[in-house]
Order: sequence, then C-alpha cells, then structure tokens
Amino acid sequence: MQYPYLSSSEDSTAASHRWESLGYRYPTKIIRFPTGQELEMVGAGFACLVGGPAFQRTAGSIDGCHIKVVPPAGEIQDYLNRKLFFSLQMQAVCDHRGKFLNVFTGYPGSVHDARVLKCSDMYVHHQYPPQGWFLIGDGGYPCIQDPITPYREPVQGPVQARYKEQLSRARGVVERAFGVMKTRWRSIFFKALEVQNPFAVELIDCCAVLHNLCISNDDLLDAAISDHYDDDDISEAEQYCGYHRSAEVLRAQVAAAASAPVGCISALGDHDYTT
Repeated sequence: MQYPYLSSSEDSTAASHRWESLGYRYPTKIIRFPTGQELEMVGAGFACLVGGPAFQRTAGSIDGCHIKVVPPAGEIQDYLNRKLFFSLQMQAVCDHRGKFLNVFTGYPGSVHDARVLKCSDMYVHHQYPPQGWFLIGDGGYPCIQDPITPYREPVQGPVQARYKEQLSRARGVVERAFGVMKTRWRSIFFKALEVQNPFAVELIDCCAVLHNLCISNDDLLDAAISDHYDDDDISEAEQYCGYHRSAEVLRAQVAAAASAPVGCISALGDHDYTT
C-alpha cells in the first residue's frame, strides 16, 4: 500500500494540505493504543530494550516535546518555557519502536509536563494503559499509577541504580522519536512556527501521523537522534497529580525485578495500576 509522503523540503502549507487529506480521516487508525497481542509485543519490545524482563509490562514511554512558535500577542509569558524560548507542547506516548500511540498537543510552553498530563483525555478518562500495565516517564512526572518514574537523586543503593539505568534505556525511545520527527521535517521544526495556534496544532499532529507511517513502512532515520527537554521538578509534578503509594509499591517491584536473576522475576500483573 502506498502512503502520501512529506519530504523535509516541503513547507507547512504543503503539510496542511496533506493533513486535510490524510490526518483528519485516518488519525485513529494510525495513532492509536495497542490491544491484545499488539500490547504484548510492545511489552516484549521494552523488555528487549533493557535486556531483561523487569519492564515487560510497559505499555509505552511518555514525555513532552517543545515546538518553537511565535507566541500570540498578549500571551508571550504563557509561551515562554524554562529554556527561555517560546513553544507549544506536544505530549506523546510511544512504543518500543518510537511509534506514537497517543499525542496531545497545544498547551503553551510554560505549563508543567504533569499539568499537561493531568488535562489530557488519556489521563482524565483513564484510556491507557490497561490494568496490569504501566507507562514510564522521566522526573517531570509524579510517580502515580501510570507513569512510573525515576527515584529522586541521589539514588540509594545498587537496586535503585540498576532500575535507573534500565528505566533510562527504556524511556529514551520517546526522546528519540521526537528527535526523528523534528529532523525528518527540519524545515518545519528547526525554526519558530509563524502560524496561528490551531493551525500549528494541526501541523504538529500531521507530522506525528506521517512519522508513524514512515515507521510502519520501515522508512527509518538514525536511532541516535534525540530531543529531550528536562522538566524534572518532582515536587512541582506532585502538585498537579498528587502522590500515590500504590505507584511507589509498583516502582519498588520493578526495581527489584531489574536486579533479580533471570528466572526469579515475580509476577507484576496482580496489582491494579490504573485505579
């Protein structure tokens, strides 16, 4: 099957035309949550990334990406992020291959990652992950039922250190996905978008759809490309989503599993991680 392809030389106008013909008709088929056997493959993929079974119930890696924009008049401070440039936020969950499973775009750059998550449909309506699975994220998110996140620095002992190493390896896939998307359409993303925000959101989502189509057709870029923006204030993150003791228990179980000999991993599926 042939898909429309947007080269890096095409501008935002061309992208908009492609979105009108492609994105609005097919986004739920191209960017969607896996189920059944697909979800099992995602978990196996994350286990392969870390080289062990501790993360085999990972349903995706979540992070936020900042897209440079020219801010609307009168709202400049809202769009100024912590790295002191103006941006729109794109929250995404991706699988072990860097394929987007969910995107939530449009909050201004000054908004904390945890607040963006709390306002997303995925979080509000408990859409994902299913019971017995979890998302992984960086320190910009509180450790809630999903996602589970790093321990506060400095880590305490070899178990936490091993967990930190494996978590970093697993969640890095979403950072690379952002980097690949921005590089593939660098004429769009390596300068500030000079368009109205509703159009900018459509454009970003369009590129996310096309990113997935490229992966589905094995049109891949260098996996070493990464795009990461630290928003790791854990105390601020907990202000938005709160503290969940059950998530601490889950994280401790995953950390123990990361350090356990192969064949000695206890089941993680008996706990309700989503309620």
